[in-house]
Parts: sequence; structure tokens; C-alpha cells
Amino acid sequence: MQVAVIGCGYWGKNLVRNFAELGVLNTVCDMTEQGRATARTLAPDCMITASLEDVFGNHQVDGVVIATPAETHFSLVMRALQASKDVFVEKPLALTYEEGAELVRTAHMMQRMLMVGHVLEYHPAIVTLRQMIDQGDLGKIHYIYSNRLSLGKVRREENILWSFAPHDVAIILRLIGNLPFEVVACGGAYVQPNIADVTVTNLLFDNGVRAHIHVSWLHPFKEQRLVVIGSRRMASFDDVNKRLVLYDQRVEWQEGQPAPIRHEGTPVEYASSEPLRLECQAFLDAMTTRQPPLTDGQSGLRVLRVLQAAQRSLVTNGQPVHLPIESF
Repeated sequence: MQVAVIGCGYWGKNLVRNFAELGVLNTVCDMTEQGRATARTLAPDCMITASLEDVFGNHQVDGVVIATPAETHFSLVMRALQASKDVFVEKPLALTYEEGAELVRTAHMMQRMLMVGHVLEYHPAIVTLRQMIDQGDLGKIHYIYSNRLSLGKVRREENILWSFAPHDVAIILRLIGNLPFEVVACGGAYVQPNIADVTVTNLLFDNGVRAHIHVSWLHPFKEQRLVVIGSRRMASFDDVNKRLVLYDQRVEWQEGQPAPIRHEGTPVEYASSEPLRLECQAFLDAMTTRQPPLTDGQSGLRVLRVLQAAQRSLVTNGQPVHLPIESF
């Protein structure tokens, strides 16, 4: 198996490093001299080019990895699929649900693997948390919230919802196992006109679970935290400090009154494997076995559906947007 990476910038360089270390990197394509210089350092034995044709027309390349700005995803993924390449594209799959659906249809028609880079779904802590929920360790899930906050990097081509929230939407959908039927989002643009810097998105699911996602690149400190509230226990994953903690806490009725039951949190061990390495290996496994990866095109499409609903609610000052109920 040989892959090519398009984009060796802020995030793409991490993909270049991982695929080079996995021994499958054939070509790196970047339009900037800085990106090509980075690629030469990380992968000195590979072809380094500014030409997309060196990727799409290269018969030695089986899979294409796309780590370019989100507005280029649709056109580059489509070109790769039409060139009979398997594709791993960074999130989001596209900037509209309609474009994403066209990519999924094309991948199916061309019999190509299509994978979306929702890297946190491969994080050992998230995998462990998902197993705990599936086993009933937390009881019935009541509520989930996610904070993804920091100062910068402020983007000009997409707002904070589309830049940060795809990670959290993907995780919450995976933990719940279906789409929300109602999406409400609000936020504000303070640095650039019409590009939201802060958003809060509320999701309501058919089983009564609620979730909210708070994202911002205007925040005094970095926080990446996921909290799951169950009927028996609660769990918190702090990705900044790399801690997954299980709390044997809940609220019970005692003598006709709700009484909080408090206990100290218990750290939960999880594998120390790099999530991005696991994600890259998952793409190679999908290319080899021809079995869809965890974060396949359909998964990316579900995330797009929620993001597009949130965007619609955002621009209508928080009007609820309803979605068809879908389990997976």
C-alpha cells in the first residue's frame, strides 16, 4: 500500500509524519514552498511536489490523504475518487450535506474507501468511555456536554462551528447511536464579520438525551473536556491533561427529597497509543480489507447533517432545526 498526502501545513505535517513512519508514504503535495520544505524534512525519501497530477496520475499511489482547507475538500476528494484512489479526508467531509452525499455516492459507485478524519473517535480514552457506556457502567445516559476552547488559531475560511465542533459532534453521535431530532445553535462574530468565533449548540435526541457543545477560539485558556452524566455514574475526559475519570455520583430520592450522592473520582486507565497513528492505521486497514472504517463516508455525512442544521439555526438567531430520526 502506498499513499500520498496533499497538504503539509498545520495539521497535514502530522499525517505526513505518521504515514512516513508507517512506511507507506509515496508522495507529498503542497502548493507552498514552506509546506514542501517541511515535507522534505519529515519524508526525505518521498516525492515532494506542487503538482496535483503527480498524485492523481501516479499509479503507485493507492490512497490519497487530504489535509487542505475545508473549502477544497469536495473538489479534491472528487478528483481522487474519480482517479480510482481510496480517500482519507480531514474533517469536515465537505461544507454542505449535498456535497458530502455526492462524495459518498461517488465512492460507492467507484468502489473506493472514503474515510473522514474524526480523529478523536480513535482516541483510546474515547474508545474506553464508549465501552463503559455500552456495558451500562454509567446507567442510562441523561446528558452530555463538550467544551473545546482556546485562544486561536482564528480561521478566515470557516467559522468556529465548522472548525472545532465536528470533533464533538462525531463523538456525541457515536456515544448516543443516533441523530438528534432537534438542533439549536447560537453564537457571535467578534473578530471578523459573519464568521462566528463562539458558538453553543444544543442537541435533543429521541431517547430524551440532551447534549451541548461549546466551542470558541476566543478563550483565555485551553480546555478540551467531555462530560457524560448517567443515572448511575458520571464520567469526565480532560484531553488537555489526559485524564479519564469515573465518578460514582448520582442523585437519589431519599425521604421524598432529591439527594446528591458524592464520591471521589476514580481515574480510568487507557492505552497510551497516539490517536492519529491509530487513525492512519485504520485507513490502511480499510484499504487492505475493503471493509469500511469506523469514520467512513456515512459517518462523515451524519456529522455534516448536524453541522448544517446548527449553521442554519445559528444564522436564524437560534431557531430550532428539526432532523429526521436516524439510528446507526
